[in-house]
Amino acid sequence: MTAHRSYPKTPGFRLGVYVFKDAEIVDFAAPHGVFSVARRLDPELDAFLVSDAMRPVQAQAGLTVIPNYSFNDTPDMNALLIPGGFGTRQEMHNQRLHAFIRSLPEKTLITSVCTGSWIYGAMGLLDGLPATNRKEPDRLEASGAGKVPIDRLAEIAPKAQISRARVVDAGRIVTAGGIASGMEMGFHLLRRAGYPEDFISEVARIMEYAAAYEVYRNDIEYAG
Repeated sequence: MTAHRSYPKTPGFRLGVYVFKDAEIVDFAAPHGVFSVARRLDPELDAFLVSDAMRPVQAQAGLTVIPNYSFNDTPDMNALLIPGGFGTRQEMHNQRLHAFIRSLPEKTLITSVCTGSWIYGAMGLLDGLPATNRKEPDRLEASGAGKVPIDRLAEIAPKAQISRARVVDAGRIVTAGGIASGMEMGFHLLRRAGYPEDFISEVARIMEYAAAYEVYRNDIEYAG
């Protein structure tokens, strides 16, 4: 069983969620939703959408969202989250995104859900660190024409330590593997914000996710 680490409380913790063309919906909506419910218990919490520019963004399946901020706004945040999705294949080469990530203060957590960790891998940020990715392939990825996403991460970031944990906390960089793991990422970011386990469990209860949370709450690998 994982012994969760405790963290000092960060008042007014702000989560910035990056959205881009063909981002996986649940990847970014799940952690945002966790913070939305947690705000019922502590209104100081905040989550918002960030994009390359202030224009509507079409995620996968045609869902269109409107960002709250663009890169040019340089919004203050305690954590940046990058979701996965088909669009990560382009975002690995998005130099504006890479520059934005590198411009963030060292104290800002950089996190990902699913194939979002490919971007950090392509930037060399995962070198020497444990990280995870989606482990269950779709039909194409499971065929000879594709590759399981977590194996693709090993190619993109050969110096990373590939983990199969649900959430991997390597200090500043936190990755989660699997589309629905955005829920666990949201809960873990509450932990990183300094909230106690009973607070997180109460959020999971309100969301009627308590049983699933009990399954996954200890599926976390801490570096070092």
